[in-house]
Amino acid sequence: MFVALATLCPARDADTVVIGAWQTMAIVPTQDPGPDGAPRLDLLAALDRYRQEERQLAWQGTFAEYFQLVLERPAVTRLSHARVYDMIVQAGVETMPDGHRRYAFFEEELFGLHRPLEQIVEYFASAAKRLDVRKRILLLMGPVGGGKSTIVALLKRGLEAYTRTDAGSVYAIKGCPMHEEPLHLVPQLLRPAVQRDYGCYIEGDLCPICTHRLQEEFDGDYARVPVERIAFSEKGRVGIGTFSPSDPKSQDVSELVGSIDLSTIGEYGSESDPRAYRFDGELNIANRGVMEFVEMLKADEKFLYGLLTLSQEQSIKAGRFPMIYADEIIVSHTNENEYNAFAGNRRGEALQDRIILVRVPYNLRVTDEEAIYRKLLKQSAAGDVHIAPHTLRVAAIFSVLSRLEPSKKASVNLMKKLKVYDGESVEGLTQKDVRELQEESPREGMSGISPRYVINRLSSAVARDGTTCLGPIDALRALRDGLEQHTGINPQERERLLNLLGETRQEYDELAKREVQRAFVYSFESSAHTLFDNYLDNVEAYCNKTKLKDPLTDEELDPDEQLMRSIEEQVGVGEHTKKAFREEMLIRMSALARRGRKLDYTAHDRLREAIEKKLFSDLKDVVKITTSVKTPDPEQLKRINAVIERLVNEQGYCPNCANELLSYVGHLLNR
Repeated sequence: MFVALATLCPARDADTVVIGAWQTMAIVPTQDPGPDGAPRLDLLAALDRYRQEERQLAWQGTFAEYFQLVLERPAVTRLSHARVYDMIVQAGVETMPDGHRRYAFFEEELFGLHRPLEQIVEYFASAAKRLDVRKRILLLMGPVGGGKSTIVALLKRGLEAYTRTDAGSVYAIKGCPMHEEPLHLVPQLLRPAVQRDYGCYIEGDLCPICTHRLQEEFDGDYARVPVERIAFSEKGRVGIGTFSPSDPKSQDVSELVGSIDLSTIGEYGSESDPRAYRFDGELNIANRGVMEFVEMLKADEKFLYGLLTLSQEQSIKAGRFPMIYADEIIVSHTNENEYNAFAGNRRGEALQDRIILVRVPYNLRVTDEEAIYRKLLKQSAAGDVHIAPHTLRVAAIFSVLSRLEPSKKASVNLMKKLKVYDGESVEGLTQKDVRELQEESPREGMSGISPRYVINRLSSAVARDGTTCLGPIDALRALRDGLEQHTGINPQERERLLNLLGETRQEYDELAKREVQRAFVYSFESSAHTLFDNYLDNVEAYCNKTKLKDPLTDEELDPDEQLMRSIEEQVGVGEHTKKAFREEMLIRMSALARRGRKLDYTAHDRLREAIEKKLFSDLKDVVKITTSVKTPDPEQLKRINAVIERLVNEQGYCPNCANELLSYVGHLLNR
């Protein structure tokens, strides 16, 4: 168990291993360094330390001792929704510049799902205040591979770790199959006074087993009832339940609510005796935690009936017993087609009214999509294959393009939409336009290529014999070849995706040129600085409406409009926006001058791109000859080696993919 947790959450330093987002456990290092140079873990000593910490979690006492603990730490009596909300918030919350909130709890596993995650946390925030929303089923709806199951898995894994910490500690009546809150022992008549005098809110009643034990085993003496600390565990069936629909003919509702123990009927003489019943259904064991209903809408109707009373009345009907109180979060997930069929069925109105729907579409930001692929590849055993720069970006561009819907605005094509969604500056588009684009396509992200498909194709390419480096063109080829094997794509959709691959290839062509351009420009850096200084001199004269002096003749000259436009056009600065662009440069120059600094051409992204493109355009013939000649002369070879060295040392290439990039760009320039 220690090894699994350590794998999920790698150690932040040499002395601790992180369990979840809250708990760290000291490890015992050996003298030998590990692969990363840090002290290697002494596994046997760490396991011994882990066993000792497990013993510390095994608190036991009486109800009287537990009540004293409640007075010292009221949070231990939280209901399930409040516990999950605190778990998420205590892990860390950050408000982003665009107004979205980023939750550290989800950050390392989920990318590009800011809005759905905000809605989920809003649900828990309201439910934590005991508002009526807690009596609703949380249903995640979206396309396959969109992250729905991952969200639920994170909540379950998080609770397992959180309940092992002091902040998330949970206590239950010892021996109760439903791990129920010990305060349920307080009689209803006394509860108003307990809340008034001690501030303890008590909700719910004893289960049949605990009711029987209180009278028969403890003779009604509440103070003697034993209490223990518990840690939620899906494998241990404590606080976390999971139900997955299967064949209705073989599946029984007892999987949810337990069943009669036929072996004890003769001993206890009645089916209504709680000792003759197994309270081991998924709804029973999930009490005080989370119940995951996998693909809920595919389940037979008889399995959904119990959810009606559980969601609204927080009660379970089991065997020949009165309604049994249960405090648990019901969370499920489904796809869009299943949900639409369910929503259109009037027979399901009662359940529909008890559902909080959260749409979980595919991610629409290229940067976040890259992070998804990087995470999935990192978890694989493909570490010996080098992934060339832009390989994952190219795959992400294709998959995000496939999820976007065409805009009604003629000036906005899919590639522009993709870039502005990713936070890039696109001429003519503002954040207000982004909101309008999102509003005109409410279903955007509910269809398209899934991350699962992309990672399958990349994995296939990586696993080929002899592959030591995977480049962008290899990725595009793998994505294209996989379309023939994709069972869910019709001929029209395949044609659309092939066209999008073509657009992605064009975008990569520009990326590749820029990579080589930057590497070559570095060799001519003095030329870049000279061009930049000339541009700023002319911009300053233009904005201040002054003249320039010729350095040789002292002749007064007008600002060189042709020079300025030749640079500005490289980054799409139009005739009507050139004045604003130049004034921005002048303001930056003045601001830096006041601080005693000089504006460098690399300090402004768009200007840097413009200078590099302009210089690259002027050097194009040199680059074309250098990258395409089969037998370079010593001077050309020196230049090629300098470029390859820069690509390898500063831009993340290996010698293999750096040479391939130069050959590819040489081919592009000679077309």
